[in-house]
Amino acid sequence: MEITPALFAAIAITALLCEYMDASIGMGYGTTLTPVLLIVGFSPLEVVPAVLLGQLVGGFVGGFAHHKVGNISLDFRQDKEVKKRLRGLGYLPKSLDSKIIFTLALCGLVGALVAVFSAVSISKIALKTYIGVMVLGIGIFILIRRGRPSTFSWKGLIAIGLLSSFNKGMSGGGYGPLVTGGQIISGREARNSVGSTTLAEAIVCVVGFLGYVLIKGDIFWMLAAATSIGSIIAAPFAAMTVKKVNSEKLKLIIGLVTTVLGIFTLVKTFIL
Repeated sequence: MEITPALFAAIAITALLCEYMDASIGMGYGTTLTPVLLIVGFSPLEVVPAVLLGQLVGGFVGGFAHHKVGNISLDFRQDKEVKKRLRGLGYLPKSLDSKIIFTLALCGLVGALVAVFSAVSISKIALKTYIGVMVLGIGIFILIRRGRPSTFSWKGLIAIGLLSSFNKGMSGGGYGPLVTGGQIISGREARNSVGSTTLAEAIVCVVGFLGYVLIKGDIFWMLAAATSIGSIIAAPFAAMTVKKVNSEKLKLIIGLVTTVLGIFTLVKTFIL
């Protein structure tokens, strides 16, 4: 499909809006942009790499922007104190946000690998039902627990990281709502959760995009450029929005959007 200047601009603007939403509430980029591009007339093998690259570059720019405005603190120098206490653990970054992003990235690699080997044994309806129920449950839990203090749990974070990356590898979706919402119910602040998810998902997208480059080779670079430009422009504005929005209001928005996404996934699976 030929991309005219007008279509290029339209795709870039659409990607901008999707990235703004994604980097503001931690979800919605691929879920929204992928079906839009398919409806326009692009093939799945053209769309998926372009969406992955757009989310990759937008996520890295957005993660750095979240760091600059203070939503997260990135310090990837090795935490020497942890290394002394836990010998043999290997590399761990210094700041808590960096540790969480590093953990989510590792979980992403493991979960995606497991998904590859499980893809042939799970039906699409069962997978979408499972994702829809889980996303809906997390959204409802956020709304019910909103305003109540909670203690951060590494075990909960690891479980969410593995499940969400498994979902991503199996279906291409279900990552953002689970990671953002899962961090919140694991005891993280909404701002930290959004910023960490933005960068962690970008790292997971690196693996997916490189896989397409190595296996498929002929990426539709014009389409990828349009999604990338829009995403890069939107990311800093999204980080500033998260900085300005009240944390409890942000948590309410995330809870509502996650609940709606869960309901939509179930409705789409059984009705549409």
